[in-house]
Amino acid sequence: MLQKTKLELTWIGKENRPKLEPRILIEDPAKSCHASFRTGKADIFDNRLVFGDNLLALKALEQEFAGKVKCVFIDPPYNTGSAFTHYDDGVEHSLWLSLMRPRIDLIHSLLAMDGSLWITIDDNECHYLKILCDEVFGRQHFVATCVWEKDKGGRGDADISLSHDNVLVYAKDRSIWATARNLLPRTETQLGRFKNPDNDSRGPWRQGDDGTAKSGTEKQRFEVTLPSGRVVKPPPGRYWAFSPQSLELARREGRAYFGTDGDRLPIIKRYLSEVREGVAPRTWWSADEVGTNQGAKRDHLNKMLPTIEPFETPKPEGLLHRILQISTNPGDLVLDSFAGSGTTGAVAHKMGRRWIMVELGEHCHTHIIPRLKKVINGEDKGGITEAVGWKGGGGFRYYRLGPSLLKKDEFDNWIINKQYNPSMLAEAICKLEGFAYAPSETVYWQHGHSTETDFIYVTTQTLTREQLQKLSDEVGVSRSLLIMCAAFRVKNLDEFPNLTIKKIPKTVMTRCEWGRDDYSLEIAALPLRSAVSDQQSADDDHLLEVSGQRKTRTKEERRASVQQPLLFDVEEISNQRSAVGLAENRKLKAERPKKNS
Repeated sequence: MLQKTKLELTWIGKENRPKLEPRILIEDPAKSCHASFRTGKADIFDNRLVFGDNLLALKALEQEFAGKVKCVFIDPPYNTGSAFTHYDDGVEHSLWLSLMRPRIDLIHSLLAMDGSLWITIDDNECHYLKILCDEVFGRQHFVATCVWEKDKGGRGDADISLSHDNVLVYAKDRSIWATARNLLPRTETQLGRFKNPDNDSRGPWRQGDDGTAKSGTEKQRFEVTLPSGRVVKPPPGRYWAFSPQSLELARREGRAYFGTDGDRLPIIKRYLSEVREGVAPRTWWSADEVGTNQGAKRDHLNKMLPTIEPFETPKPEGLLHRILQISTNPGDLVLDSFAGSGTTGAVAHKMGRRWIMVELGEHCHTHIIPRLKKVINGEDKGGITEAVGWKGGGGFRYYRLGPSLLKKDEFDNWIINKQYNPSMLAEAICKLEGFAYAPSETVYWQHGHSTETDFIYVTTQTLTREQLQKLSDEVGVSRSLLIMCAAFRVKNLDEFPNLTIKKIPKTVMTRCEWGRDDYSLEIAALPLRSAVSDQQSADDDHLLEVSGQRKTRTKEERRASVQQPLLFDVEEISNQRSAVGLAENRKLKAERPKKNS
């Protein structure tokens, strides 16, 4: 019997997935910004700007925002040859896809059921990325590839001058999104197609063509008597676009038009007042409609922030305006985890959407924050400001990713990071255990909850039997409590059926890749792979760990590499510690003064 197979894209390292630590977010009020005035009840002040690795940030946001984001826009690194030394050998394709896959997974988790993902990408990785997204979202939830004319000029030395980027569009559930998405308002050109040459009291109507179609049957080639008395049939190869009954009804209702002299082929009027208010978006987005990179740089950002070194390829506000017009409504939540120059947040803010942006680069501070402050203070006069009537207002909160919960001490033991105070520790453990962090002001052991009757208590104490008994009595029979502590002194935990007791950090050791702060797509920032053996490194020295980078090393560099144990290989670490302990004992014994015989 044949096994059931599926169509999929495979690449080096696809099966390896990072074990991400769900970091806490720490607010820095000094970098947050709020307007000193209110423009109305719709002002939004709880937008978020997160500084840190975007993969860790997505994981940090997952618990609170899973299923709540209406639109995600990302503009990831395009994986062009300039980012890699040897682009054509296929390794970088695998690396790029392996770095993108967990990000797409988390974005899918964050999206609401009527939400959508929009990705700008060039031809270099577009088709690989589409297959990856097909696998994560399901091919049936692919909406379209929009073509954005990012450059109205061209390069004379190119084989074919590249003037566009692709915008991949995916819905969390296409059937739901199709009914939730918005139509675009008609342009002046589209409105100009509706006229009223006969002063019809029902207003402008669309004349369209002459009422004939390219295909049909002989039944649609019937004779029609015009008001002038002339009898006509469709031209050869054409057919009436209506039936005799439809034409007769239109005549009685005054909707049939035969020209000002009553001697033209008939059409049936379609009134502007009767058509839907907008038009379905098209896949061709011209530069005249949504702007270009250079236009955004030259005509907007350089004028708004003249003293700041310009961002090379900012996305025009018109592009994000188009995306958010289609995919969101006021008050909806928008996410951009590759914030760049901050266009997504600026546009979402002006359009009355809530937003979250993530950026690791220093331009988070040099470009994004100054730009958003001008938006909030009503000092940004460019972009879509005039089109949406933006006057300023609202604000955002600045967060940075918290440090890793665990770190190694001087003896190479994993311990709780000393940067964590009790409240930070409680919040971090709540995230790890899937509890909502909500410390009670009156009950010391209620640090969070998963349901109305299930709570969590986090402490670095060693709990005695008496303390556990007291906790059990206070919790009672109708509630339950998860206790995360350093240790406990009781042999039989069955004595406390309403308590679940776990040790930290032991119970979380294998959960995550602790101490890792960088999952960046910036290749230069990634750590070198540790050598396993000269032979193995010689065979694949041009490959990286899935989460790592690419760099060819010399033989001497490989030999100099120190083999590291697996991060959570407890047995390996234990054996090493035992060996160290034995060596120290032998040394102490050798140094001990000998007794007189």
